[in-house]
Amino acid sequence: MATTSPHIARLAPDPSGHPAIDIVDVTKTFGDVHAVRGVDLAIEQGEIVAFLGPNGAGKSTTIDMILGLSEPTSGTVEVLGMSPRAAISHGYVSAVLQSGGLLRDITVRETVRYIGSLFPSSQPVDEVLAAAGITELADRRVGKCSGGEVQRLRFAIALLPDPRLLALDEPTTGMDVEGRRVFWNAIRRDAARGRTVLFATHYLEEADQYADRIVLMSHGRIVADGTGAQVKALAGGRTVRATLPHPDVDAIAAIAGVDSVEIRGEQVLIHSADSDAVARHLLTRTSARDIEITSEGLEQAFLNLTADHEGNG
Repeated sequence: MATTSPHIARLAPDPSGHPAIDIVDVTKTFGDVHAVRGVDLAIEQGEIVAFLGPNGAGKSTTIDMILGLSEPTSGTVEVLGMSPRAAISHGYVSAVLQSGGLLRDITVRETVRYIGSLFPSSQPVDEVLAAAGITELADRRVGKCSGGEVQRLRFAIALLPDPRLLALDEPTTGMDVEGRRVFWNAIRRDAARGRTVLFATHYLEEADQYADRIVLMSHGRIVADGTGAQVKALAGGRTVRATLPHPDVDAIAAIAGVDSVEIRGEQVLIHSADSDAVARHLLTRTSARDIEITSEGLEQAFLNLTADHEGNG
């Protein structure tokens, strides 16, 4: 059953003008393990930022510091110009995590109402249920909800204090296609109201499609920071695909900038830092046809950018 999103007013402007998140030269060590190594990161209010990295990259440790769950070994972390714990005490920060149990024998509505009662002030229960797209689940017991529905319930709970910063850890895990669509529509509406959203995900296509900005960590350092297009450009190179019977592989491989040549029947795939030079060669010196030039996808950029950095995560 479709739900109608409520009209919720824009967040009151923050007169301080501080970034939503301001991390300066932060390190975090656990004994001999250097989990975070001199990270600098500023995220402005109203941005949707994907925080990516392989396991052990340091992103979870960094998010823990943003949420006040741990302290940096050195450097500073501020949220809206104050310490993370102060921001949380003011109700400015909420998080949707994969862990954390919910009472299975009470309904979705009862869960939201009960947790809302713990805040000094909170949004109306019906509004957050509608914003999370779970109005039709209100009378279902939590124990009868699917994994994706529980994630949407956690999202509704996170909206109760109307936070300025929302941190999400793998937010769409377990959701079906419709659930993911509803969720990201809600996130877009929130960002338009001025809420800052920081999310970690392994669904790289979601980061590429929905984030205003992608921050990529590897071995405790930020190795890329920009739009999806900018991050993909950092990975370098493009792939030229063409139909070419009996290609001269040695001649193609000798073109300046060519990294690799792959033959698949009459299809030739050429990865090169200078795709224009490859295209000129194919057009002027061969009988190639159906030439296509494509940039690296975010997944390949992710692999390229995280493979070149050494250290402990």
